[in-house]
Amino acid sequence: MSLLQTVLAFLVALAVLVVVHELGHYWVARWCGVKVLRFSVGMGKIVCSRRFGPDQTEWAVSMLPFGGYVKMLDAREQDISALPPEDLKREFTRQSVWKRIAIVAAGPLANFLLAIAVFAGLYTYGMPEPTARLREVAPATAAYQAGLRGGELVTAINGEPVRNWSDMRWKILQLALEKNPVRLEVQRPNPADPKGSLNESMNLRLDGLQTSDLEGDFLAKLGLDLARPKAVLGRIVEGGPATRAGLREGDLITAVNGNAVTDGLAFVELVRSSPGQALNLSGLRNGQEFSATVTPETVNRNNQTVGRIQVEVPLAPEMVVTGDAPVAALGRAVAKTWDTSVLTLKMLGKMLIGEVSWKNITGPITIADYAGQTARIGIISYLTFIAFISISLGVMNLLPIPVLDGGLLMYYSLELLTGRALPERFGEMAQRAGVGILMTLMAVAVFNDIVRLMS
Repeated sequence: MSLLQTVLAFLVALAVLVVVHELGHYWVARWCGVKVLRFSVGMGKIVCSRRFGPDQTEWAVSMLPFGGYVKMLDAREQDISALPPEDLKREFTRQSVWKRIAIVAAGPLANFLLAIAVFAGLYTYGMPEPTARLREVAPATAAYQAGLRGGELVTAINGEPVRNWSDMRWKILQLALEKNPVRLEVQRPNPADPKGSLNESMNLRLDGLQTSDLEGDFLAKLGLDLARPKAVLGRIVEGGPATRAGLREGDLITAVNGNAVTDGLAFVELVRSSPGQALNLSGLRNGQEFSATVTPETVNRNNQTVGRIQVEVPLAPEMVVTGDAPVAALGRAVAKTWDTSVLTLKMLGKMLIGEVSWKNITGPITIADYAGQTARIGIISYLTFIAFISISLGVMNLLPIPVLDGGLLMYYSLELLTGRALPERFGEMAQRAGVGILMTLMAVAVFNDIVRLMS
């Protein structure tokens, strides 16, 4: 069932992205007066097709599900010698260079517009996100050196408001990529007033962060982690180690073997790492101190031996729903799409100069896996995934590589500068080079997919 869900989620996402991209080319071609002969979802042999519209455009589904195309009336691909004059006017190469630029750019633009629409809808609806509250900070980390200790709520970075955890992560990622300083504004618990807080600001140094660290959990390397609830026990399985130790639902575990337990996640990690070892617990039950000894049973999980006491420990972080009015949501969506596009280009640039690993190039297997994972989490995660992939597709198509939209835009830009079209021989050579580049990138992506699959 999981595999089927992954395949379906991937195919739906791919179909949406391809149709939107090609519809961009199609509609602008129609607006510019160019005759469209075929609109195909998929590549290769046509599986089924129907003709619609005044031009009897062929709408087709083709055998290979990767990609699609819009076939226009084009003298480079069809014999137009017998066409009537009214159709000759609608041939692609006879259009002005500005119209050709508009038609080619419309595909990537449609992908960006899709991302903006999805983000705007999600921001208007309101997305539940973990708050930017910090877990206990480990010594000898950049966060600890900045003065963070845990429990602080990050409210702003370099003067820009922070709404939630993903917002904080995104802002620090952008600053780290540019090696810019990070100024955190936080609300710290007030020891003198349990219900109050103190506002402070501090500088977070990124000196020890390498560009390669941005490919993984760079926040953890800085010492920043998401705050978790205290170690309060939930439902207890009858007959398990927790029951035998006399533990009860609602018990708050404060220490294990004399060492303080900061939160539920720390307690779970201690239990998992102690199979068959007696653990002396200290805690509070209905406000009264108590102690108990529990020995985690040994179980095998994912080829690892771990401990288990058969009790639920809530680990869900503190959540906040961030929603905006439609106009404000649209502004946020445009900014998010722009920032993501710029960040993608920066990461590609750093790959070219060797600062970022080529292992970050992903292929269809990894994308399908992410599609399945986000679909299982929920519709919001899945739509967010589609928006980010749509941005990536738009950016990649704008790269100045022959056979991509960006390569054609480069040709037409040169035509604007020189006043004449590029020689046909040059175009053919560039096309071959472009195909070679794309095949190389695809090979790298598939190789990375296989390595991830086997690791």
